[in-house]
Amino acid sequence: MQTILAIETSTELASAAILRDGQMIIRETTGVQTHSQSILPMVQSLLAEAGIGLAQCDGLAFGVGPGSFTGVRTACGIVQGLAFGADLPVLPVVTLEAMAQACRDLNGTGEVLAILDARMGEVYWAQYRFDGAAWKEIVAPTLSAPEQALPLAGASSPLQACGNGLSAYASAFAAASYAAAGLPAIMPHARQIALLGGVALAHGRGLSAVEAQPLYLRNKVALTTAERAAKVSA
Repeated sequence: MQTILAIETSTELASAAILRDGQMIIRETTGVQTHSQSILPMVQSLLAEAGIGLAQCDGLAFGVGPGSFTGVRTACGIVQGLAFGADLPVLPVVTLEAMAQACRDLNGTGEVLAILDARMGEVYWAQYRFDGAAWKEIVAPTLSAPEQALPLAGASSPLQACGNGLSAYASAFAAASYAAAGLPAIMPHARQIALLGGVALAHGRGLSAVEAQPLYLRNKVALTTAERAAKVSA
């Protein structure tokens, strides 16, 4: 059986999990400003409870984004450091897909519209369909105004909407039929990051530490990063 260590810090909730021999051990804390200080102690606590060392893990999964710029950068940096030291593959998992998995874990749904508050009057969203073995991306992760979060038709099962974008912009979604039975409390969590990371590892989709990069959707973030890099090299 695989042993997957997972971390997720893309939102106000920071979580870490170890999936080992089919059993899940979890730690979590809130407060986005403290993620960089809290995540490593949680990892150490998990390893101690599992009675293993980092090198005994088969892969390191993390929420690659979209989400808080600081949060996804924190998760990526920590996983890169751990992977370098232990020579382990890195398993990036899209946060919105993790939300889809959380819905499936809750009620067995196979069609999900995941909507995450992106602040600044926008949402991150994507549509996923479970094909019996894995999630299929119907609409790729997108950044838009809430009113533009429009699912594609063609589902064979009812659409389940989820994520805090539904409550953050409740008035924008008031006329959307899918929002009536939405699950705004569903958020990215290391539990699902570990599960999907295990699937990725089983299919040979592990990356080296240097290949792991955050998923950013907001252009201004990318531009600011480039500007800073230009200043450093100048």
